[in-house]
Amino acid sequence: MKNSLSRTAKLLRKNFQKYLRSLNRWLSDTPERALSEAYQAAQRIKNIELEHFDNKKISSHSVNYTENVMSYWQVYLNKNLTIIKFRLAEFQLSRGIINISNPVLLEKLKVIDEVVEKYAIKYETINELPLSSTYQPLNIKEKEIKKKLKIPNIDEIKVKPPTQQTGETPSSIGRKINKIQTDLAPQTEEEFITNYRISKSRTIIALKFLIVLIIVPLLTQTLSKEFIVFPILERVRGDNVTKIFLNSDMEKEALHELHKFQEGLRFEYLLNQVPSLSSEIVQEKIKSKAVEISEEFQIKSNSNISNVFADLISLFSFGIVIAISKREILILKSFIDTIVYGLSDSAKAFLIILFTDIFVGFHSPDGWEVLLSVFAEHLGLPASRNVIFLFIATFPVILNTIFKYWIFRYLSRLSPSALATLKEMDE
Repeated sequence: MKNSLSRTAKLLRKNFQKYLRSLNRWLSDTPERALSEAYQAAQRIKNIELEHFDNKKISSHSVNYTENVMSYWQVYLNKNLTIIKFRLAEFQLSRGIINISNPVLLEKLKVIDEVVEKYAIKYETINELPLSSTYQPLNIKEKEIKKKLKIPNIDEIKVKPPTQQTGETPSSIGRKINKIQTDLAPQTEEEFITNYRISKSRTIIALKFLIVLIIVPLLTQTLSKEFIVFPILERVRGDNVTKIFLNSDMEKEALHELHKFQEGLRFEYLLNQVPSLSSEIVQEKIKSKAVEISEEFQIKSNSNISNVFADLISLFSFGIVIAISKREILILKSFIDTIVYGLSDSAKAFLIILFTDIFVGFHSPDGWEVLLSVFAEHLGLPASRNVIFLFIATFPVILNTIFKYWIFRYLSRLSPSALATLKEMDE
């Protein structure tokens, strides 16, 4: 059995080493691979310019195409510019880790820079308007719309909460007349379609970015733990028996399992389910079970230590996503503000009471205790009840104070009716 385990361990170690070498080669080739993909996307754009736009910029001003044809080429352009954007970001990030020097890369960068500079303004427009739609009922000129809407850029649109809107009362005759005039104006339909496209584009960007914020840290934590941290940690720690347990709780759990196994053997013997065993056979079974438990807890200890480093790597990846996504963060904030301010006063009060009761309510200490115990087990730390109770006695109190200050400071100004509803529901 020991020889079988040894051969299995050697085979796993060999496979891990092979995978690490291939992973190292993949990482070392990342800058050139990313730049090559960006260069190929730039070449595709230049080929389209040469074949269909008389070697000019991909635009309706270059050639006389129909709206559907231009929509097709704009989607194609948007796709390749997006590839260039992400591959250049990958190239810059990997180049900071891996030093490379290749004159061919400089030539590729020159070609890419030419395309990026040519479509700098158009690229922003394509990223912010949903050009993937081939249905365009009206021929809308972007400059005229921005002039009429008086907005220089889509990013400057600020969602104004309903509670902050000012103006005459809804029953005002003058306001009704102005609304009728606005509805009958010739540019109203164009403005409505433009605002709808902008809102749709912002919603898609916000939802995609929200998914990225969730998936990237989880995926990074899992992959870095399974393929990088855990194999390295197994090689460093080895089969050192003195480093099986990280804390006393793990040791107590292992002893409890061994004691339970012994009691199980005795129970089976007393029920005459197994024949009488000699003390040597019993000791051999107990020793085999102890080795099995030690191997199990050694893997568990390595896994807990790996969680610490994998979590740090995941946190670092999350920080990188936040650092390179300032525009997406603003769009996501605007999207959340629109949803929150669009709720009714009763819904706002309900959500506030729900969150406060979960985190700082009467039953919240039990939830905090479970969360802290799971977190301590995840990192391989002893679940000290004194530390947990001290945290429960301080942090929810601070959180409750922050909630009350926010309600007093901001909610009373943003939504007085929601505050009144909240007080009535509390009473």
